[in-house]
Amino acid sequence: MTKTSIIGAIAAVLVIISAFLPWISVPVNGQALVFTGLQSEGSSFGEPGKLSIAVAVMVLVLFLIPKAWAPRVNLFTSAFLAAWAFRNMLIYSRCEMGICPDQKIGLYLSLLGALAAFVCVLAHRRQFTK
Repeated sequence: MTKTSIIGAIAAVLVIISAFLPWISVPVNGQALVFTGLQSEGSSFGEPGKLSIAVAVMVLVLFLIPKAWAPRVNLFTSAFLAAWAFRNMLIYSRCEMGICPDQKIGLYLSLLGALAAFVCVLAHRRQFTK
């Protein structure tokens, strides 16, 4: 395994972990509602953490496969993961009806891990055998 594959695999694990961490908190009626990627009861956000976990697992597995086709497939899957994390950042951090949520660490770690995995796929060098 190359260094970029190891760093990319760690970044994919970071995306999986961040789905369970708090993404935002919204003040409502004197109390704060905390939303994660998997728990968003009382909102219309859905559960985007499930897709993040599924795609991050695919990215992780593709980093571990030492075949020539794996980085090519991983380019698409990691780009999708980065786009999905960016979409989550836009949706979860927007203000609605004058109420702006407080962004938490999980939202930032999800985006950081997805972008790091994508950069690792771009920087991956195939090892040639003679």
